[in-house]
Amino acid sequence: MSEKKQNSDSNRLRRHQFPPLRKQWTPGMSQGGSHDTGEYQQQLMSGFQQGVSDGFEQGITQGKDQGYQDGLARGIEEGMRQGREDGKRIAHTEFMLAAKPLENLVTSMQQALDEHEQSRRSELLQLVEKVTRQVIRCELALQPGQLLVLVEEALGTLPEPPKRLRVLLNPEEFARISEAEPEKVREWGLAADPDMAAGECRIITESAEMDVGCAHRLEQCMDVLSQSLSQPQDESDEP
Repeated sequence: MSEKKQNSDSNRLRRHQFPPLRKQWTPGMSQGGSHDTGEYQQQLMSGFQQGVSDGFEQGITQGKDQGYQDGLARGIEEGMRQGREDGKRIAHTEFMLAAKPLENLVTSMQQALDEHEQSRRSELLQLVEKVTRQVIRCELALQPGQLLVLVEEALGTLPEPPKRLRVLLNPEEFARISEAEPEKVREWGLAADPDMAAGECRIITESAEMDVGCAHRLEQCMDVLSQSLSQPQDESDEP
């Protein structure tokens, strides 16, 4: 009974067979299993130097690639900028050369317009002066006493009435004024002067001599009109 039980237990329980232990290899261990410290340090230094060399070469390669890309991009940008500036300068030069004949034509046209405008103003002034002289001549023929108005205005500008007074007139106008205003002939000492042109009048006192004739007045008015026409017209005055 006990023998059968032992056989049964032996069939159920089996011992585990572990594999034989092997020595773990470590760096620097020789085939015989002994450690060589010098060889280990040499291998370590060799691996470090190899890593440094590989990293340096890789850095140089990457730096060259990055530098090439950056240089290429900057070169393209600088080339485009320089190209645009050169293109603008060349286009401006060509435009100025092409526009030179047109500029000369515009200058010639403007000069011709200025000369025409100046001629037109001169002709206008001559026409105004001619018409004014005719109007004055007709007015004095109809109303010779108008010269006495000029004399009275001139005497009014004196600081005090003159003690001696003489007024010279054209002989024809003196004759008409003598008929129309005989009292003025005696009061102002009117006299005929054959050298006086029609419409002229000269006042002589003990201290001064004044020309109050129509020609002198007309000359002053024409000077003012000429200056007014010579000034450029404002844009606001244009229609």
